[in-house]
Amino acid sequence: MALLRSTLHMAFMFVTVIPYTLLILLARLLGAKGNVRYAFAQKWLTLSIDAARVLMGIRYQVQGQENLPVGETSPAILLVKHQSTYETFLMPAIMPHPLAYVFKKELLYVPFFGWSIGSLDMIHIDRSQRAKAFAKVVEQGQALLDKGVWVIMFPEGTRIPRGERGSYKTGGTRLAVATGAPVIPVAVTSAKCWPRKAFIKHPGVVDVSIGKPISSEGRDADELMREVETWIEAEMHRLDPEAYVGKP
Repeated sequence: MALLRSTLHMAFMFVTVIPYTLLILLARLLGAKGNVRYAFAQKWLTLSIDAARVLMGIRYQVQGQENLPVGETSPAILLVKHQSTYETFLMPAIMPHPLAYVFKKELLYVPFFGWSIGSLDMIHIDRSQRAKAFAKVVEQGQALLDKGVWVIMFPEGTRIPRGERGSYKTGGTRLAVATGAPVIPVAVTSAKCWPRKAFIKHPGVVDVSIGKPISSEGRDADELMREVETWIEAEMHRLDPEAYVGKP
C-alpha cells in the first residue's frame, strides 16, 4: 500500500509540475513581477504538500510561528534541518514571506522543476568558484532581503539520515553577519515519514519547530553557527527522541 501511495504521489507531482512550470515561464515572458511568479510556484508546492497528506497520510504540525519577524520588509535568514525533499516543499507553503533558496546551478537543468526555479528570485551558485559564489550570495541576498524576501539555507548542505547530524557549514551565518539579518533556526523531523532518498514514504506527522530569531550583529559567523547547530540538534532530540536512542 505504501508503494502504491508513493507512486500515486510521484505521478501527481510529475503531472502537475508541467502546467505550473509553463505558467511561471509565461508569466516571466510577459514581464510579471517576482512575487507573482513566486505565488504560482508556492501554489504548486502547497498542492504537493496537500497531496502528500491525502495520498500518503503525511501531515505536519508547526510550533513557534510566533517567533517569525513581522513586517513586510523585516529580514530573516532561515537555517533549516535537512532530512528529505519534504521540507523544501513545505517551507514556502507555511512561511508568510517569499523565500529565496541558495542552490547549486546544476539544478537549473532539471526539466520543468529546474526551469521553474530558474525563473524565480532565487540564488544559484557555481560551487567551483567559492569566493565569487559567496560574493554573489551576499549581493543577491541583500537585494532580496531589502525587498522582504527571506533567504533559506540548509546548513548541513545535503539531506541527513534520521537521527544523524551533518557538518554545519557557515555560509548562512556568514551571509547573516554580512547583511545584518537575524537567523532563525528551524528543526524538521521529515525523515520519520519521508526518509532521505527514499521512494517509499510512510504516513505520520512531521514536526516543525521554529526557534527565536538570533541577532547576527557583532557576531562571529563560526560562533553563531555553533549556536544555531546546538539549538537545532537539541530540538531534534526533543521532537524525535526515538531516532536518538543511544546517541549523545
